[in-house]
Amino acid sequence: MPGTNTVRILDGNTFVVSEDTGDIEATPSEPTGLFSLDTRFLSKWVLTVNGERLNALSYDDLQYYEARFFLVPGMATHYIDAKLSIIRERAVGGSFRETLTILNHDEKAVDLEIRMDAGSDFADLFQVKDEILNKKGETYAEAEPDRLRLGYRRGNFRRETVVTSSIPARYDQNGFAYTIHLEPNEQWNTAIDVQTSALGPGGRDLRMGVRVHATERLALQHDLEQWIARAPKVNSEHGRVASTYRRSLIDLAALRFSPISLGGQTLPAAGLPWFMTMFGRDSILTCLQVLPFAPDLSKTTLRILGALQGTRFDDFRDEDPGRILHEMRYGETAAFEEQPHSPYYGSVDATPLFVVLLDEYEKWTGDVPLVKELERECRAALKWVDDYADMVGNGYIWYERRNTDTGLENQCWKDSWDSISYRDGTLPPFPRATCEVQGYAYDAKMRAARLAREFWGDPAYADQLEREAAELKQRFNRDWWVEDGEYFALGLDPTGRQMDVLSSNIGHLLWSGIVDHDRAAKIAGHLIGPRLFSGWGVRTLAEGEVRYNPIGYHNGTIWPFDNSFIAWGLRRYGFAEEAATIASGILDAATYFDGRLPEAFGGYPRELTKFPVEYPTACSPQAWSTGTPLLLLRTMLGLEPHEGHLAVDPRLPIGMGRIEVLDIPGRWGRVDAFARGRMDLHEPAAS
Repeated sequence: MPGTNTVRILDGNTFVVSEDTGDIEATPSEPTGLFSLDTRFLSKWVLTVNGERLNALSYDDLQYYEARFFLVPGMATHYIDAKLSIIRERAVGGSFRETLTILNHDEKAVDLEIRMDAGSDFADLFQVKDEILNKKGETYAEAEPDRLRLGYRRGNFRRETVVTSSIPARYDQNGFAYTIHLEPNEQWNTAIDVQTSALGPGGRDLRMGVRVHATERLALQHDLEQWIARAPKVNSEHGRVASTYRRSLIDLAALRFSPISLGGQTLPAAGLPWFMTMFGRDSILTCLQVLPFAPDLSKTTLRILGALQGTRFDDFRDEDPGRILHEMRYGETAAFEEQPHSPYYGSVDATPLFVVLLDEYEKWTGDVPLVKELERECRAALKWVDDYADMVGNGYIWYERRNTDTGLENQCWKDSWDSISYRDGTLPPFPRATCEVQGYAYDAKMRAARLAREFWGDPAYADQLEREAAELKQRFNRDWWVEDGEYFALGLDPTGRQMDVLSSNIGHLLWSGIVDHDRAAKIAGHLIGPRLFSGWGVRTLAEGEVRYNPIGYHNGTIWPFDNSFIAWGLRRYGFAEEAATIASGILDAATYFDGRLPEAFGGYPRELTKFPVEYPTACSPQAWSTGTPLLLLRTMLGLEPHEGHLAVDPRLPIGMGRIEVLDIPGRWGRVDAFARGRMDLHEPAAS
């Protein structure tokens, strides 16, 4: 990611990342620029006045979709007594509009040459991420009397950026310019529209960019206001909770992504900048986190993932019948099959999680028609679990990529190359099975049994699923238990050898319900013990393991989303105090990030660093980090749908004070939940 002096605005999968002056000067390896549909449409956007670059006095990211930059001529190293000031107002909403205002504060008139250098490398986001800009097509720049047209073509794959101005400009292949005269105290304005267009293979028009006029900005503002108004209201004596909740709601609104085929319906994109698209696992887990607050996202997610469910065997895309996709991309490398994300199915957990989300969604909303609509997809997903995922034949879910060139090596949520290891630090052979996925499979079968019995009219299938789940639970508790550590192994290799490291994955086992009750206390103890719990949250890998690194991507960092599901699992098994401890640590950390939890942060002990250490390349905002405070609220208040009603069983961290969550939507209509935390160790529990 770029440094902390960057400004980011976004709307769905269209986003702009710039310097704090508003300028964009991207390199092939930096995710700065105007991006949409996994393509960089602007890589250069530099404003000068009389040939001089501008210095930022301040900037304001007013809403997630707009920003304002206050600038003066001159270098930041000099004392500035500027006679000119420049305001850049920028909005994104499908495409991009920038309004320039220049004010003359001098008592003399001035003549100014205003220039914007503009260009695009049309880099595919994967090329930026991999730091390899190897374009095989042709770029062009055409200066027309009333516009600048930047473009890229490769066969019938085409991307264009068209720049126009409300005040006539002089256009050339490298940008455009104005010559203006300003009297004392006079100001000058122009509005610059940047329109993007995309043409896919076969000539299909993927999307025509929308010009962001004032009416569109008002529509975006109205949409955000409606989004916040529909969500439950949160009041808290502890300021961090209410402010973090609001920040999460706004970021969730910003990350709403409307796939081309959905006609305006939205689901959560995974995260800025690398993952502004549809992800099976990420979208499902985010929907689970936010169900009490934004249930409509789940319906859209379930429908689109069901519509794109695997139907055939395709080694390039790691596709099987019944498998739920991992990732969908729209850029050049996907269009020409230089990588498989069109869509790619290399996820081992999205398929059982699809069933889990459908059941949880019905419990909250009572949307029986959707349960019936997706019966075939659910049955296909469960068939994938049994027939295609069990590569070893021992009743567990395994993964091994068939696309050995561009497929994902690790297909669990910890998908970095070195995230799955034995205790001695060596990496296991393939296929691999990780523990949390077995829990998801158990949960999916138990939940599908309820759906089959209550809605599909198939009690025999329900009985079968419950038998299979019980057998899986018994096998799992036998085969995965690490005797000398008293926890569950991270994974198994194909010989049955345990990957016997202590990891955060064991918390997901509590959430799924696969852990025998007589072992749950040991798991809870590990999760809040000093090796895993840093004081801010649970580390992905325990301190003391060979591969432990407090800033290792999946080998010691703290992932807020991971912690939210761990806390939910602890509550499921009755460990409310432990869940509250984790919630308190994560919410404390959120205050250091202005309420916006990043993808991950350092796993250093809290007493050592005194503040959470940023992970240098973490996505922010990221959907399942954005959803974390919402799931923690649910967990702290003990909100659970039960027999058509909402049960509330609060247990707040010490010192949290009173929390109110008002107008919680569901099949019960809208209800309120209240809780008061203990202020010290001697007070009675919250009620």
